[in-house]
Amino acid sequence: MIKNQTTRLVVIIILVAFALWIGLSETITITNPISGEVIYEQDVSPQLGLDLRGGLQVLLEADLPEDAEISAEQMEVARSVIENRTNALGVSENLVQVAGSRRIVGEFPGAEEKVEGIIDTIQQQGQLEFVDMGTTPLPAGTILVTDYGLSDEAIAEYNEDPDVPTMYHTVMTGSELDEVGVSQSQTGELQIAFTLTDDGSDIFAEYTSSHIGQYLAIVLDKEIISAPRIQTAITGGSGVITGQFDYESANNLAVQLRYGSLPVPLIIVESRIVGPTLGEDSLQRSLQAGLIGMIIVILFMATYYRLPGIVADISIIFYAIIAFAIFKWIGVTLTLPGIAGFMLSTGSALDANILVFERFKEELRNGRSLNQAFDMAWSRAWPSIRDSNAAVLITSLILFWFGSAFGATIVKGFALTLALGVLISLFSSLFITRTLLAVALDKLKIKNYPRWFGI
Repeated sequence: MIKNQTTRLVVIIILVAFALWIGLSETITITNPISGEVIYEQDVSPQLGLDLRGGLQVLLEADLPEDAEISAEQMEVARSVIENRTNALGVSENLVQVAGSRRIVGEFPGAEEKVEGIIDTIQQQGQLEFVDMGTTPLPAGTILVTDYGLSDEAIAEYNEDPDVPTMYHTVMTGSELDEVGVSQSQTGELQIAFTLTDDGSDIFAEYTSSHIGQYLAIVLDKEIISAPRIQTAITGGSGVITGQFDYESANNLAVQLRYGSLPVPLIIVESRIVGPTLGEDSLQRSLQAGLIGMIIVILFMATYYRLPGIVADISIIFYAIIAFAIFKWIGVTLTLPGIAGFMLSTGSALDANILVFERFKEELRNGRSLNQAFDMAWSRAWPSIRDSNAAVLITSLILFWFGSAFGATIVKGFALTLALGVLISLFSSLFITRTLLAVALDKLKIKNYPRWFGI
């Protein structure tokens, strides 16, 4: 029989109480009892995935030839830019990850009303150029050919061909932007206000000083947004982009410019919208199925294993409380596959208990004393428990790697909750169940083994 039962029991009570506090709270706040100052605060509201909450899922692919080299760094930068852009649009809890060598998967829960804005924002490359138009402006919407990124040899070779469109010179790019935001003109029209870096301010001041009366086109992804005429030298390092903007288009453009251009062009190859009604229905059905399954398991364990089964039932309830609290604490996004992984890990906890209880009953049949049977049951069942759970953890690791590498978020969520559930179930079986059963055996002074253990 285990020692320090009281200490272990106190630890269990404190742990379950803390888990209940997290499970029943939306925000955890710890304050200094003397000064009232907030020492620690964390949002622990449940994070629901796309299939439970509804939203938008988008699959993006590099819009380059198959033989074009795309580095992992470029894809990671593209992922970061997309994540920053969508965060700035007010889309919270989004999940953007690289899938393979050419694809990016984006999931945006609760974004049904922002679908068009999200799609327009994330697939725009966002390359801003300030282009010298000379004395002849072109209207907004015109597609230009610019010399940005081309060598002198390539520019000269291009200009030698009389059948190609005119190539215009890029004075400066959006990389010189320091701050970008939406503002209103004196007449109430929306515009994009920007300030430049020190280098950008010098370039802008020098160019505008020497090109007064000429036109400077503001070009996004080779399309003219506006082409204002330079009235005076602009030396203050700031300016505005005007155009026919409503608030949404102005904000989307500001977001694209603020977070830079994509290192590789992307196209949307697949998009899927999940309605909130479908997500809520899926959540309710999952909870009902889980509750029914839990009740059946509890009744079976109590009926077949008697006292140990009842102890195991209490342990399983504690396991569920602790697991849910940990999921909330570390911010695990719950999806239908994730809930399935959690339910499957509950089976691991039951497996461990069943192995121990069957060994316990066998030792009692062989004439062991209660204390001997208790100790031998756990020691002899441990190798089987260890090996079976190790196999599940290795499988979960492989599935998690697969989900991360190929953008299979469904597989990744399943693997994560399964692995966490297995680790928590091991603690539940080996610490909580063992402690509670030891306390029960000590307090009850059992003599009638068949009645209490179902031998």
